[in-house]
Amino acid sequence: MNIARSLLIFLGCISTANAADDGKWFAFGPKQDTSAADSPINLRRLNEKFAGEHGVIAARDGRFIHSASGEAVRFWAVNGPPHELTGDALRQCARLLARYGVNLVRVHGPMFDKDGEPDLAKVRHAQEIVAAMKAEGIYTHFSIYFPLWFTPRADLPWLAGYDGNRHPFAALLFNPKFQEKHRAWLKALFTTPDEKTRKALVDDPAVFGVELQNEDSFFFWTFDEKNIPDPQLRILETHFGDWLKKRYGSIEAASAAWKGLHAPRDAPGEGRMGFRPLWNISHEKSTRDQDTSAFLLEVQTRFYRGAYDFVRQLGFKGLIHDSNWATADPEVLGPLEKLSYTSGDFVDRHGYFECNHQGDNAAWSIRPGHTYIDRSALRFDASEPGKPRQFVHSVMDPHYADKPSMISETTFTRPNRYRSEAPLYFAAYGALQDSDCIVHFAFDGANWAVKPGYWMQQWTLATPAMLGQFPAAALLYRHGLIATGAIVAEVKLNTDDLLHLKGTPLPQDASFDELRLKDVPQGCEVQPGQRLDPLLHYAGCTHVTFTRERGGVNVSDLKPFINRTAQTVTSTTSELKLDYGKGLLVINAPRAQGASGALNSAGKIDLAALTISCDLDLAHVIAVSLDDQPLATSQKILLQVMSEEQASGFATEAVDATTKRITDIGHDPWQVKTLHGSVALKRADARRLKVTALDFNGQPRGTAGTAHEIKLQPATLYYVIEP
Repeated sequence: MNIARSLLIFLGCISTANAADDGKWFAFGPKQDTSAADSPINLRRLNEKFAGEHGVIAARDGRFIHSASGEAVRFWAVNGPPHELTGDALRQCARLLARYGVNLVRVHGPMFDKDGEPDLAKVRHAQEIVAAMKAEGIYTHFSIYFPLWFTPRADLPWLAGYDGNRHPFAALLFNPKFQEKHRAWLKALFTTPDEKTRKALVDDPAVFGVELQNEDSFFFWTFDEKNIPDPQLRILETHFGDWLKKRYGSIEAASAAWKGLHAPRDAPGEGRMGFRPLWNISHEKSTRDQDTSAFLLEVQTRFYRGAYDFVRQLGFKGLIHDSNWATADPEVLGPLEKLSYTSGDFVDRHGYFECNHQGDNAAWSIRPGHTYIDRSALRFDASEPGKPRQFVHSVMDPHYADKPSMISETTFTRPNRYRSEAPLYFAAYGALQDSDCIVHFAFDGANWAVKPGYWMQQWTLATPAMLGQFPAAALLYRHGLIATGAIVAEVKLNTDDLLHLKGTPLPQDASFDELRLKDVPQGCEVQPGQRLDPLLHYAGCTHVTFTRERGGVNVSDLKPFINRTAQTVTSTTSELKLDYGKGLLVINAPRAQGASGALNSAGKIDLAALTISCDLDLAHVIAVSLDDQPLATSQKILLQVMSEEQASGFATEAVDATTKRITDIGHDPWQVKTLHGSVALKRADARRLKVTALDFNGQPRGTAGTAHEIKLQPATLYYVIEP
């Protein structure tokens, strides 16, 4: 280390996570997992003997169920497995995922080649993945098309106008020839016989479902003439002209109704009418804008319904859903997007908690020179430095049209030190809101590797702070250790109002700062443009329905649960309390108790069955029952502890008070900040309950005293408590 660098570290201008530098971190590098079936952190028992044992997964009464038994099921899932895995490595990966509580994988990749033709090699690999996961009780969900996976070549006859450099945004929604290719991909995936078993995936109940397209929509910013070549736009513009003739009798009559409002690509003489930018549509809301939105919604919904019917005609009995994308305006266009999804079996969404990561290729990589901020979700930290608290998060989960709800891509991105908040955050509030499936992005490696090089990607799940916290988090979420909250808001959206661009009072992706919260109406009828308090998602459940009858909003009295003066939100179940002023979540349910976040701000945390003392400003301590009994009487308890993670050698320098610049991305192995503090069970038999420290794979590594007082060991993440 040179003298200048040493001086900068001494002055606090550069930080480093290398354990050798400050002695406050320990290396996390589990050896290949050889854990026994009865390891306290092995959750394979939660899964079926094989996926599909109790029938195909169906949607009923707003939940996912096993069709043979009718039993409801939640999915704690990952995007994965790594694409390169086959054979024994793939089967080993499946075993690892099952042990960490995963019961579904989202296979996110194309089933076509570079020319858009069905790729049987990819179909064969998909079959191998389904078989490997099925053996471990893990279902498979397919995401087969994303515009960014395809760059149509210049001479492609069914997608004219492309040049091999642009992606076909929106084209699938309206181009009939493209839709034929899309159906060919689906047919190949589901009806190609397996070379060994001769069975096709269409008949395999281990296939949870299929997504028709990923992250594309008429209502997102990519729907723009800059992204869609002229020959493709002409197809859609002609459809719009025909639609207007049917609605008004002629294009001229439509133009008169619009009071002459024009768009640059209007060509009424050719029977074509263009589209105004989405910003104008959602903000100006003219008659033309309303007609445009109605047309686009109709076309988008028609595509989804047609594709849904096609997959059913193939004989597929699993679940089918449409897409998962955000919109250019969550309040005005967001509900139209959700309405188009109601043709599917459930409603999906995506959402990431990001850390203002900036730099070349920062959308998909972490490199020296990039900048970022450390951002806490428990405090609702803003996405930009110096801004007020920002009340939006992907865990906020309205349920639409009485259908199950999935978030098929979500994570807290690296290198944010607060990333370790994520597993318990999703598990606790997912359970409270009765979310049906949470799919963590992305399981891109199964060997706990930092993935060093000249860059790293920011979503890696096989890390101590993420996968390392899955045992307690998955059990808490899947097994219902946190009770479902009461319905605190019921929103009925009149579809005609939506087409008149009046919007929703519960926009899912809209960001509210602390000042905007003061404008939320209390105890009065909600008018267009007004919004409900987003903090209600931390109190209980929200339901949204679409109706042709009069719309309306029914909101519970939130005063007992939301206290803005104290900056706290308490769940309607009283099992969760978030102090967003401090950044502290307290969990106090009969079978799960603990705390997450700034534990040093709370002093001694006194819960129903235990106490926690810890002076770390970022730590997560959770005790969960392993025998389904309350912690007050349970005979087997898992105590799980985590602080924060960094790559070995990771280093930064200060840009300003909140922004950091990466000077070294680091290398293997992962480092975890040293743990300390104590946990004590309140039970009369606490002195007779022995505590065993476990290694990173859940194997015993030595005694840790009794439950009367458990002194947290510096490098131990898991303990089992039993007589």
